[in-house]
Amino acid sequence: MHHFTRDDIKSLDKRYRAHLVNSLSGFKSANLIGSQNTDNQTNLAIFSSVFHIGASPALVGFVMRPDNGDRHTLDNIKYSKQYIINQVSTEHYKMAHQCSARYPRNESEFSHSGLSTQFIANINAPFVKESRLKYALTLKEIVPITLNNTQIIIGEIIHIICQENSIQPDGYIDIEALETASLSGLDSYHSSIRMARLNYAKPHTPLIPLTVSGSPLSTKK
Repeated sequence: MHHFTRDDIKSLDKRYRAHLVNSLSGFKSANLIGSQNTDNQTNLAIFSSVFHIGASPALVGFVMRPDNGDRHTLDNIKYSKQYIINQVSTEHYKMAHQCSARYPRNESEFSHSGLSTQFIANINAPFVKESRLKYALTLKEIVPITLNNTQIIIGEIIHIICQENSIQPDGYIDIEALETASLSGLDSYHSSIRMARLNYAKPHTPLIPLTVSGSPLSTKK
């Protein structure tokens, strides 16, 4: 086992440290955030820091790196107060990864990645047409993290668009049916294999695997 102390971590090469620390949290969701500026210039950026905050109201957050004056996604969200989180599938992960390249503000990642825009009424931000699960949010709060000058962007979900056969009768979304991709570290993409979906855990009660299919959930005998 390799043991890194705090001093060891601080003394590591910058890129090595970035890969090491980003890998610690394991698998993360891969998402493309779509936004648009005052000139209707679209922007698409990949994020692996999207996380659930609450269901009532439906709140989702993501972490924005320190504002260096050239954060196109942050500027667009501040302007329009709307943005789209588009889940990445295993079919389109290479196209999604291309969106991590640093294009000038006046060039859209949609054009360079080959992904397509999709718009719906009253939403001033682009969906990714190819995404099988995507949702529109309105900005609710930006929380500064003084420890490292990052920011948590919190939005309320106002529209959800999802491939219908992946939504189970109890509301659970089968991300494997969507062929959702995940990320580890900064650049390693993965598909997943479900081990089981388990019933709600209670003290002194056996766990029971649940069936996930296009039909209502049933308990395996």
